[in-house]
Amino acid sequence: MPFTQLAGATAAAKALAPTACTTIEEIGSTGIGGLTLGFLALTVTTVVMVAKAANADPERRKYYFCNTFICGIATFAYFAMLSGQGWTAISGCRQFFYAHYVDWLLTTPLIILNLGLIAGQDYVTIAAVCGADVLMIISGYMASVSVVTTVKWFWYLFGIGMFLPIIYSLARTFRETVIMRKDPEIMELYGKVAWLTIIIWCFYPIVWLFSQGFASFSVSFETVAITIMDVIAKCVFSFMIIAAHDALGPTQQTAHSREYV
Repeated sequence: MPFTQLAGATAAAKALAPTACTTIEEIGSTGIGGLTLGFLALTVTTVVMVAKAANADPERRKYYFCNTFICGIATFAYFAMLSGQGWTAISGCRQFFYAHYVDWLLTTPLIILNLGLIAGQDYVTIAAVCGADVLMIISGYMASVSVVTTVKWFWYLFGIGMFLPIIYSLARTFRETVIMRKDPEIMELYGKVAWLTIIIWCFYPIVWLFSQGFASFSVSFETVAITIMDVIAKCVFSFMIIAAHDALGPTQQTAHSREYV
């Protein structure tokens, strides 16, 4: 009886094991073009952020440093993908760029940190939201590389379960902190960058659904879509913060008190 059970378990494991791929659905010229444009946009933004951080006062420099590493890490990830690195073949013989997940694992917490700094949120809450974000990215990666369909969708649901409190925190918890500061310029800035982030981030699980999930999107279409979202979520986000340079400085009350220190 135990031998029969062992044989059955072995047969089930073999049935679930991925078959060797004779051909792999890889990125095409359109996708490579998208990666190239994304790399250039992120590189330029990184250089601008470095220049702004070097010339900014300490009060504003923290925002520009966050933007520098957000775009800089993404630049490295896009260079790796353009160089033929940072990918593997997953179930369904489809090219999967895990470099995206390395990028997101590092940059999305920095985006949350930057939003938290703008809002004036306490660091414990920021850390909690960043923790949920890390679990979300890990869940998305595990869903992408899972062989068993049921396991794949459970990982996807775990990721969505982490995603919802992140969106709630950015739309409600951080916003309430901004309102309590009673600074109209900061309220306007936070409203713009937070909703930009929320809207763009909502498209990521949708793209995953029709690419890694149902395999309805080609690898090139998926890559272009992710590149567009990354450029908006990182480059546009960074330049919106630069545009609010005056609002990010010390308040008039703080500046007045420093004159007598």
